[in-house]
Amino acid sequence: MAAAALPATDTLRPARYVTLFGLLAATGLRLSEALKMRRTDVDLEHDSLTIRETKFRKSRLVPLHPSVTQALRNYATMRDRQQPTAVSDHFFLSSHNKELQPGTVEYVFGCLRSKLKWIPRSDYPAPRIHDMRHTFICHRVLLWYQQGVNVDNAMAMLTTYVGHAKVTNTYWYLTGIPELMAIAAQRFECFAEGVDHG
Repeated sequence: MAAAALPATDTLRPARYVTLFGLLAATGLRLSEALKMRRTDVDLEHDSLTIRETKFRKSRLVPLHPSVTQALRNYATMRDRQQPTAVSDHFFLSSHNKELQPGTVEYVFGCLRSKLKWIPRSDYPAPRIHDMRHTFICHRVLLWYQQGVNVDNAMAMLTTYVGHAKVTNTYWYLTGIPELMAIAAQRFECFAEGVDHG
């Protein structure tokens, strides 16, 4: 991973960004949510995060895959060993032992994007951190379709998981994704022909 090869302006820098970007990709969290997390919000014993008073002033519990928990545990162990005198109780710390700032993360993401020569797949001039959230939601729905899950029922759970106020906000993320549009077209064709597609 490119983040692991970041120049180490401080000893924790590569691990900080590998863990942060990995968390965003694995959970679909907003960047602001990840950066606001406190140490007590990360429950490594019960594989969960508490996301407090987010965009819509709601808090939610986010279950984690054990591999994500292990990555967070590894980072926390390294952070506490290398930054034992931190003045902040935020989970992700800057090199100055304080809360990691969004502008700093955006700068690092931009450096990685340039190094990897990423090209945009949307109307934006360059890939964005928020695109990881979009990808997370789309991949989850695509996987459900492939597994034969009743997506209409599952969308309510996904809406809660990602912290949307309404299920329509979650559905909006699915527009313009070729794989999902193909499934939608196939389902409409079955509907038009009177075939039950489950």
